[in-house]
Amino acid sequence: MSKYAIGVDLGGTTVKAGIVSVDGKILNQLTVPTDAEKGPEAVAQQIVKVIKDIQHSKSGDEIIGIGVASPGLVKLDGNTVEAPPNFMNWDSFPLRDAIIKDIGNKLPLYVENDANAAALAEAKFGAGKEMDNFLFVIWGTGVGGGIIMDGKIYHGPHGGAGEIGHSSVDYDGPVCNCGNIGCIESFIGQRYLSARATAYLESRKDSLVWKLIGHDLSKIEPRVLYDAAMQGDEAANKIMTQAAELLGVAISSFMNTMNFNIAIVGGGVSGAGDLVFNPMNKRVKESVMAPLRPIAKVLPAQLGNQAGILGAAGLVM
Repeated sequence: MSKYAIGVDLGGTTVKAGIVSVDGKILNQLTVPTDAEKGPEAVAQQIVKVIKDIQHSKSGDEIIGIGVASPGLVKLDGNTVEAPPNFMNWDSFPLRDAIIKDIGNKLPLYVENDANAAALAEAKFGAGKEMDNFLFVIWGTGVGGGIIMDGKIYHGPHGGAGEIGHSSVDYDGPVCNCGNIGCIESFIGQRYLSARATAYLESRKDSLVWKLIGHDLSKIEPRVLYDAAMQGDEAANKIMTQAAELLGVAISSFMNTMNFNIAIVGGGVSGAGDLVFNPMNKRVKESVMAPLRPIAKVLPAQLGNQAGILGAAGLVM
């Protein structure tokens, strides 16, 4: 008999759940609103709802467990989720207990940070499935990360390992949303990158970006910069290249510290392909210590928007 896991991807807007096979195929998928503005109890109820709804698509003895990928810090107890961004009135909440209270404990249930779950997905089913050790980076709205060590998620002694987005690349740089100074996220996270592009383009009125945004600076986003750069726009290319190089600096610092030689980068901005991966790899090669230079490389993630569900299911398998 085939065995399957339920993977749940908790996002700020929607909760997605899928039935996942042991070889990483999503056989069925459902989505419900998160109700993030209503507090953690309401969010837990939405998770319960989507789990119950999707369970009906497979007979009970085929499901071997449930995994939930959640934003925020997931404490080492595998239960408590702290301060997920964009969730109202949520400081610290026993998410696993709240779910089990409604669905019972017949099946094992695991809760993991969403970046860690995405890293695990790439380790089991994606770009890292032949690798035991790598850094995973999500480059999108913010910059998140996870560490795969010896084929498993490395949490650190307090559960928060892998937050490469909040490593500083400039001690005299901008203030990050986390309160630190010069974090890589404060340079290349989507909101910050758009702000930096806006400031730069004020003196580059010849840039194609102006045409693409209809001269409305509020419409600047990485996708527009990518489109302009691919059409040969010098200003857009410079902005994207600099952002990629900065991430390369942060990645190389991690590699030097951990003696890793592989990083896998996913998230929306990473979809820019060679435009960002070429300068990122060039910077990494220049910045890692000499023994790592022949083998250090940054690879694109393979799983895209499926990483949350697959990684959550991977917690079970």
